[in-house]
Amino acid sequence: MRGRKVPHLLILNLLPSLLLAPLAAGAQEPTKVPRVGYLSSASPSNVEFQRTRDAFLAELRKLGYGEGQNIRLEYRWAEGTLARFPVDVILTAGGTPAALAAKEATTTIPVVFVAVGDPVGSQLVASLARPGGNVTGLTHIASELDGKRLELLKEVIPKVHRVAVLWDPEFPPHGEGLKVLRRSAGALRVELQPVGFRGPEDLERGVAAARGGGAGALLVLAHPLTAAHARRLAGLTEKSRLPAISQFREFAEAGGLMAYGTPLSDLFRRAAVYVDKILKGAKPGDLPVEQPTKFELVINLKTAKALGLKIPQSVLIRADEVIQ
Repeated sequence: MRGRKVPHLLILNLLPSLLLAPLAAGAQEPTKVPRVGYLSSASPSNVEFQRTRDAFLAELRKLGYGEGQNIRLEYRWAEGTLARFPVDVILTAGGTPAALAAKEATTTIPVVFVAVGDPVGSQLVASLARPGGNVTGLTHIASELDGKRLELLKEVIPKVHRVAVLWDPEFPPHGEGLKVLRRSAGALRVELQPVGFRGPEDLERGVAAARGGGAGALLVLAHPLTAAHARRLAGLTEKSRLPAISQFREFAEAGGLMAYGTPLSDLFRRAAVYVDKILKGAKPGDLPVEQPTKFELVINLKTAKALGLKIPQSVLIRADEVIQ
C-alpha cells in the first residue's frame, strides 16, 4: 500500500445507553501512522469482544494491512464523537443501535455495520440488494432464527408449554422477532411469556419473572445488552434452573443450556472484506448487505445434566460443539 494515503478506520461498539461525547482531551490526529479507533462500552476482557476483534484483524492482515505499519489500533473504552475523530470508514460493532448512531452522525463517511438483525426494517438501508446511501454491512437475521431457537427448545423439552421471551420493547428488531416467534409458537403449541428489559438492572428481575410466571424455558432475544451480559445471563438462568437459549455462544459456554446463531467472528471476518473494498473505491450503497451462510449450535451438556434434561441424539448430532 505504498505511495498512497493510508486510510483511517473508526470502529463503533455501542450499547443502547452509550451517549456520544468528546474523546479524551489531548487526543490528536497522528502525523505518520493513521489510527484504527475502537470505541466500546464493553470491557477489553470481554470474551466475545476478543474473538470478534481477533477475527477482524486476522482478515485485515490477509488483505495486506499491518498493525503498526500502515494501520495502528487505538482503543477507547469510553464515549467518542465522529467529529473529533476524522476517519475514512466506520465499522459499527454494536448491532443496530451503533449502526443507527453512525448513520445519524454522517451521510458522507462510509459505514459498515456488523450483526444488525433487520437493516431494512431499521431503515439503515433501502434494500438488502441495493442499500443506497453511505451504509452497508452484514446482517445476522436474528428474528428469522428466533423461530429455530424456539423449535430447539421444544425438541429438547417436548413437554414445555410456556416459554418466556426476554426482550426490549423499545428495540424495533425485537418487535419483528416476537411476530416470528408467535407464528412458530402456534405451530408448536407453545404459549409465549414476553418479559421486558430496558437496562442491565432488569436482567435479574426478568429471569425471576420468567420463572415466577411458570415458564418452562427462556429464549433470550439478540441485543447488544444481552450480548454484553451473556455470562451474567447464563449464571442467572443456571441459578434459577431455567433451561435457556441465546444467539451468543458465550452464553452456552458460561452455563446457559444452548446457543444457536451466526458466529460473530465470521461476520467480523467478512466485515474486513467490506472495509477493504470501500478503501479501494467501492461505494457502500452499491455493496449488497450480506446475509449469513454459517450457523452454529452449542450445547452445554453439563448444564443439561444439572437440569435433569436428556438432550435427544437428533439434536446432539447437529451440534457444532458440545460442552461436557
